[in-house]
Amino acid sequence: MKFIHMADMHFDVPFTVLNNRNNLGEKRRLEQREALRKIINYIKNNNINYLFIAGDLYEHEYIRKSSIEFINNLFKEIPNTRIFITPGNHDPYINNSMYKTFKWNDNVHIFDRKIEVIEEQECDIYGFGFNDFYCRDSGIENIKIKNTNKINILITHGALTGGNLENMEYNPLNKNRLKNLGFDYIALGHIHKLDYNSELDQRIVYPGSTISMGFDEMGEHGVIYGDIDKEKFKIEFIPIDNREFKELEMDISNIFNKEELIEKINNLNLNSNNYYKIILKGDKNFNININELFQYIIKENIIKIKNDTKLKINLEEISKNNNLKGLFVREILKELNNNNYDKKTLENVLSIGLDLFDKK
Repeated sequence: MKFIHMADMHFDVPFTVLNNRNNLGEKRRLEQREALRKIINYIKNNNINYLFIAGDLYEHEYIRKSSIEFINNLFKEIPNTRIFITPGNHDPYINNSMYKTFKWNDNVHIFDRKIEVIEEQECDIYGFGFNDFYCRDSGIENIKIKNTNKINILITHGALTGGNLENMEYNPLNKNRLKNLGFDYIALGHIHKLDYNSELDQRIVYPGSTISMGFDEMGEHGVIYGDIDKEKFKIEFIPIDNREFKELEMDISNIFNKEELIEKINNLNLNSNNYYKIILKGDKNFNININELFQYIIKENIIKIKNDTKLKINLEEISKNNNLKGLFVREILKELNNNNYDKKTLENVLSIGLDLFDKK
């Protein structure tokens, strides 16, 4: 059997960070649509039997009916492909859910809170979906496979437990127990990081988010293609997202004013197809105001600038001065030593204050 396994598309998510730069969030939502078109075309061109969607297909809080219609119309283009959806914590199967109120195409099956097995000719497909925004005990680890002679697939949205208390709220699953259930493939969603070849003969797979949601999801994003039977097991990652979110460090130790820094940033050699976070490093020789910098950055694909620099001055020497500047530095150093406030916040206050003193 051949299948595509995808998860965590999050249709109609606001992309708030991108909207801060010329409404790039709307552009990213159009790219979500293009990503699903690419998946559907791949299914058409490669005669894929099954499409597994392991949760968070859309954002319940923001989803529009027009977006659901767009998704369903694409599903109609692959009538011979069976589509199985397990709702997740962002798109749970609740009373006003689009899964419940919308008339989906005949080739779409949506699982709900009850563990269900769909018996296909060549495989049995087990599924479980969220019926709330949280799930603490799905009962999945107690499944008994009905027919071990067939290919058995499990689809669900959940978190493999690993000491993270937050994971306990989102269908916590024990990896060893899942392995012992005997499934030929377990299609998971929820974790946005790709995990399909971290161990030999891996059968428990996260495809990651279909397109990247932000700078905490760097690297390639896409879907898993599988071609398996009882004697053969082949899976591979298929890139879908045309963009990557990347971080770039910039040492500003030898930059001595705001204008020079702006010129350096604007002259960076960047791939226009990617989004960037610029991380300023090194010793700073002047006060840096990120909001002010952004007014003069001409590259729209620079989404964030993070100030991770240090003051290039001898604070101990300044604190010995019997003037207002010395008193100011002494008070800041005292707060830093006492850990009364966030260190980065105090450093920014110190930088702004010293800059004001120097302008007098």
